[in-house]
Amino acid sequence: MFNSIGEVVLLFWRTLCAWPHAWRQRQKVYDQFFEIGNASLLMACILSLFIGGVLALQSGPVLAERGLANLIGGIVGLSMCKELAPVMMGILIAGRIGSAMAAEIGSMCVYQEVDALRTMNINPVHYLVLPRLVAIAIALPLLVVFSIMTGWFGGAIVSASNAHIGVSLSAFFSTLKTFVDLQDIGNGLFKSFCFALVIGTVSCHQGLQTIGGPRGIGRSVTKAVVNSIVLILILDYFLTRWLLIFD
Repeated sequence: MFNSIGEVVLLFWRTLCAWPHAWRQRQKVYDQFFEIGNASLLMACILSLFIGGVLALQSGPVLAERGLANLIGGIVGLSMCKELAPVMMGILIAGRIGSAMAAEIGSMCVYQEVDALRTMNINPVHYLVLPRLVAIAIALPLLVVFSIMTGWFGGAIVSASNAHIGVSLSAFFSTLKTFVDLQDIGNGLFKSFCFALVIGTVSCHQGLQTIGGPRGIGRSVTKAVVNSIVLILILDYFLTRWLLIFD
């Protein structure tokens, strides 16, 4: 994995240099955005609803035993917006969209379609990588916004309906409003933007490196997903350490 980090960084740099060409690829950007965002929205909301619910279910009774049940809104709110929503959505998109990117580009490499693009003097980075990277960099933070709100709602429903917690919806969101500010939400969105760049670059790189027929495509898909998830978790630690400086 780490032997190819330099190649991934180089691909990312070449994609950044191709940024002025993004407007020419706007239709492909829109198509990729629809595939990433709209097709993943329902799954993201369901996942976030139950993550928020489980978080409230686990921490609520413990807080209630100590007379701190009203703090549950702040705990769920901060956990979702600063950590759980960006990381879980990043992992979800790495599995669902990163694998699709690697498989699609890998198939084009195996069946020499990428070579045909080069023959026609079409840069594969401009035509294949740039639209996907732009689309995922926009779509993932938007998905995280929906994820945060859905997770809050899930935590509020569990807190109000569970007899061992007994915190009303109004009390839950009142505490959440006290603890969570725009900077906390911004931290989560910034993390998700960085995760999106990692997923898009790693997945496209693995796709472009595909050789060996259908079995090679399978290996590329597996590497794209595993490497993306590992890098997301590593990057999450360093981003958290860096963002704590500004809290």
